[in-house]
Amino acid sequence: MCTLEQRGRVFVLTLTGDGEHRLGHALISSLRSAVASAAEAAARAGPGAALVTVGEGRFFSNGLDIGWAGTSRARLGELVDALLPLAADLLALRMPTVAAVTGHASAGGFLLALCHDYRLMRGDRGVLYMSEVDIGLPLPPYFMAVLRAKITAANALRDVVLRGKKVRAAEGKEMGIVDAVYSSAAETAAEAFKFAEQLAARKWDGGVYASIRMSMYPEACRSVGIVEESDEEKRKHFASKL
Repeated sequence: MCTLEQRGRVFVLTLTGDGEHRLGHALISSLRSAVASAAEAAARAGPGAALVTVGEGRFFSNGLDIGWAGTSRARLGELVDALLPLAADLLALRMPTVAAVTGHASAGGFLLALCHDYRLMRGDRGVLYMSEVDIGLPLPPYFMAVLRAKITAANALRDVVLRGKKVRAAEGKEMGIVDAVYSSAAETAAEAFKFAEQLAARKWDGGVYASIRMSMYPEACRSVGIVEESDEEKRKHFASKL
């Protein structure tokens, strides 16, 4: 499933094993538990933390567990609904987040990567792929909201969702989806950890960091059920930090 390891101020969340890391109920639950554990540990430790998510093997995540869902739209809907709170957990997390995309990230797995603040990707293999148009499934509203928030170039978004384009790392960087490209999975994971260490060393206030992130992506946050602060609450929060 997954493991969570704390290395100094960085939490490393690893999708373990050589499989496809399909997002079924068990893995989603395990990921949510790990993210919650990182949040709790960071809150106890005080300002300065970051999360890195990495997948072992050929896949970062190959999307929802369609093997379990089969031809049942009801089961597929269950998985779509189950993934939503994990997206919310990441978008509201009170620390910077880095996805080390060390293999293929498809559909829900691509969404999982997009829910992180930064995406570092291996250049020798692996693609980012939103497969719904090819398999004849509509995009869930919160998928589309996150895609719009994180893929800001109109042509890039069009190619991802309407062409089902399989985006390799170098092209992903050109499209503004990927922040940095490295030669191998091992280098990608190592550089993601170094970058997360740099972010954690800034010792930002986690509540302020999360508030700014949610202000950056209001539509995406609303789509996953994150309640936006009112203007009055924002003013009070701002005043309390002066």
